[in-house]
Amino acid sequence: MSSGLLIYGANGYTGELIARAAAAAGLAPVLAGRSAAPVEALARELGCESRVFGLDDATAIAASLAGCRVVIHCAGPFSATAGPMMAACLAAHAHYTDITGEIDVFELGFSQDAAARKAGIVVCPGVGFDVVPTDCIALTLKQALPDATHLALGFDSRSGLSRGTATTSVQGLGYGSRVRENGVFRQIPLGSRTRNIDFGAGKKQAAAIPWGDVSTAYRTTGIPNIEVYVPVSPRALANLRRLGKFGWLLRTGPAQSFLKWRIQKGAPGPTAEERAKTPVYVWGEARAAGRAITARICVPNGYTVTTDASIAIARRLLAGGVSPGFTTPARLMGADFVASLPGASKITVE
Repeated sequence: MSSGLLIYGANGYTGELIARAAAAAGLAPVLAGRSAAPVEALARELGCESRVFGLDDATAIAASLAGCRVVIHCAGPFSATAGPMMAACLAAHAHYTDITGEIDVFELGFSQDAAARKAGIVVCPGVGFDVVPTDCIALTLKQALPDATHLALGFDSRSGLSRGTATTSVQGLGYGSRVRENGVFRQIPLGSRTRNIDFGAGKKQAAAIPWGDVSTAYRTTGIPNIEVYVPVSPRALANLRRLGKFGWLLRTGPAQSFLKWRIQKGAPGPTAEERAKTPVYVWGEARAAGRAITARICVPNGYTVTTDASIAIARRLLAGGVSPGFTTPARLMGADFVASLPGASKITVE
């Protein structure tokens, strides 16, 4: 019998990882998606119920969520799919979670706070690697330095990307990077803001990227100035800056179609062996007048973190007793949540 958990996009790379782990944990999830053959085949293999539906009509989606209490939405790009699924969860009174890292989806979730409270549900986007580790680092730093005015976050990952993650990244290439300054978003050219950072394995040159924490860390901490960094080689930085000059071209239909075609020709995502060999170093720095502190943690591969974190958060929501409304992973689960995941180190603060 199902626990009341539905995983949408269960036949995608990350969705399947989550579906297999949820089934192995005894949650008997309902597996759902728009493609009947792969969804139904996976459900038969795992002994789960399957449901096939698209995301074109929120009312129809809500009917398809009947009996479900928690949704883990895994079908991106979330800029196109989160809105309909979020609306359906509100109508069906089912808690909404997803694995996005897209800033605009977090902002959409925040805009639904009042509606979620009225519906008695939690809306919590970003329950995977985007943005669980960095969100927990952000809250840890806020607790250690309550008067912080500036927050920088970042991660060093050597892992390959799934097709879905790569496709989402391509869609944002033509729009530059984003940071938060004095509480509001500011768009900056790709590769225009750099610094040297020791993420946990020695100093590296890093560049600011438009990561989800520019939205979520603000809701988690209230710190008004936020940036997110990843390591870049000199060649990669030069390429980023070139891309920044041709944003208009990257936004065109032909360019997007070509880049997405190239992505589909590649591997679905990293293998289990590759995931096991590619941990991620996560870093953060908070600054107030005359003082700065840093926090670090090493976690397993991002897809492993996404699998474990999304299921842990689903369990928490299924258990009940949570306050309705929009929230972030760290606000829902606590600053130590990421350190409780299998294979993660403890957060160190200096």
